[in-house]
Amino acid sequence: MRVIVSAGGTGGHIYPALAIINKIKEEEPDSEFLYIGTKNRMEKDIVPTYGIKYKGIEVSGFKRKLTLDNIKTITSYLKARKECLKIIEKFKPDVVIGTGGYVTGPVIWAAKKLKKKTFIHEQNSVVGLANKYLSRYADRIGVCFESAKNSFPKEKVYLTGNPCSDKAINAKKVNIEDYGLSKDKKTVLIVMGSLGSKTINEKIMSFIDSFRNKDYQVLFVVGKNYLEQNKKLVLPSNVKLVSYVENLPGLMKSVDVMISRAGASTISEITAVGIPTIFIPSPYVTNNHQYKNAMDLVNRKAALIIEEKDLTKEVLFKQIDRVLKNEKNYETLKNNVGKLSVKDSSGKIYELLKDLILDDKRFF
Repeated sequence: MRVIVSAGGTGGHIYPALAIINKIKEEEPDSEFLYIGTKNRMEKDIVPTYGIKYKGIEVSGFKRKLTLDNIKTITSYLKARKECLKIIEKFKPDVVIGTGGYVTGPVIWAAKKLKKKTFIHEQNSVVGLANKYLSRYADRIGVCFESAKNSFPKEKVYLTGNPCSDKAINAKKVNIEDYGLSKDKKTVLIVMGSLGSKTINEKIMSFIDSFRNKDYQVLFVVGKNYLEQNKKLVLPSNVKLVSYVENLPGLMKSVDVMISRAGASTISEITAVGIPTIFIPSPYVTNNHQYKNAMDLVNRKAALIIEEKDLTKEVLFKQIDRVLKNEKNYETLKNNVGKLSVKDSSGKIYELLKDLILDDKRFF
């Protein structure tokens, strides 16, 4: 299989793309790949480390307010379309895949113009501008949330789940004692992404001593940038701080409740592992999509939520108690979140791509 993949801007777009590539390699080792991304965002550094051929193009996203910068954006987009036509014509792919980010715009458009098979993937419950625009050029569309299906033509869209969830399912369980914690106590895991959150860190650290009297223990992943500044604090014996966790899904399998942001990749891991979660969505993301992602689970009685503006010691402790001190609540959350996991997401996407390439009518 010859495949062009495009995604950019955030890990939430890039890692699903890499997971799809890995699945295709697993099924068809002789496959050839070309990844089209930007010249100045994180994908340019991440993708080549996986030994994947990379091509960077000049393209930028639209500003959501009237500004002269959007004229430059349109100019760069039109130029990128011409460049993508040449790239795709030369590579001759069997299928072209976009998993989010504005860089996918000219790629999928050019692929459709050249009559190539196209597939796009939407990770969030709220459809991004790029995928909303590209839905007219995509032959098939994969989504992670049932609610997102309503935003696309029903004859094209499939609930595939997030391919990042497969890695979480297969992750090796982490021994909680490796972090200096007791295997006999209930554990709360707090993690706000690999970089952490300055706002959340400051709020929780302001009342960190109040965990001292709790009958559970806390592992707080503060982020790579924030551990040093908290090293001098005298912490309760039931609280541990770390900067980063290499195998987060494996650690999730060893704790009782998680407190987390609500990014698409994080939610895919949470549903895969089936862990009761209290979401604190980031309010600083496009279309407030983390809040909407979280509410998709909350409305299904599969998670709890605290908005960042409402985070206080009293609110946080109350929500933790709702999970840990009420067995019925705990089991309801655990059962319901587990039901939202889409098993073998990468496999579903691979089969969909094969069907697309072969013009087969076998749909799952």
